[in-house]
Amino acid sequence: MLDDKRIRIVTGHYGSGKTEFSVNYAVELAKIKRKVALVDLDVINLYFRSREKSSLLENMGIKVISSSINAPAVDVPAISGEVYAPLEDESYDVVLDLGGDPAGARVLGRYEEFFVNGKYDMFYILNANRQETSTADKAIEYLKRIENMARIKVTALVNNTHMLKSTTVDDLLRGQKVALEVSEKLDIPIKYISVIKNVAALLPKDMKGEIFPMDLYMREEWMV
Repeated sequence: MLDDKRIRIVTGHYGSGKTEFSVNYAVELAKIKRKVALVDLDVINLYFRSREKSSLLENMGIKVISSSINAPAVDVPAISGEVYAPLEDESYDVVLDLGGDPAGARVLGRYEEFFVNGKYDMFYILNANRQETSTADKAIEYLKRIENMARIKVTALVNNTHMLKSTTVDDLLRGQKVALEVSEKLDIPIKYISVIKNVAALLPKDMKGEIFPMDLYMREEWMV
């Protein structure tokens, strides 16, 4: 994580697990960095968003910036002007959690001045258990649509092939085959293999990419 760029953008298909990755990534950053901001840029989905864990994250020293106007009777997607502060302040390490699907990447347009080549990373979260990204060709088509909408390039892949708490080693290995094919065809490296902690300990140590053990912050204990 230390060699990733200061501004990290997390994107992928709806349901790929990008918000869980974003939250875990911000938590790990907060352990080694002085100032961390997690920016919820999801204006597509009103559920399972990083803003839901703002109290927990802020207690860990993470600044959470929401993309909603949260009033007693309404939750309206809206981009906060606060987003500019950590992007401009180079003392911050920033994680931008985008909405799922290409439409979710459209919001990046208003911040394009910050996404200079070599100054950001955009992680494409790949869950090969999702029908729309179950093969390399499908995953590549989806990645290209996101890039076209965002007008910036993906810099790294994250194999996050999962079935929530039922995730197995076989899930990750199957996803790794898809990720390797995407990596070879597009010349984009696999940076992380993200997986719940009990499965992370069972993965082969020679997989391409850094094993990134995760807690399920976005799933309550009673959820399967």
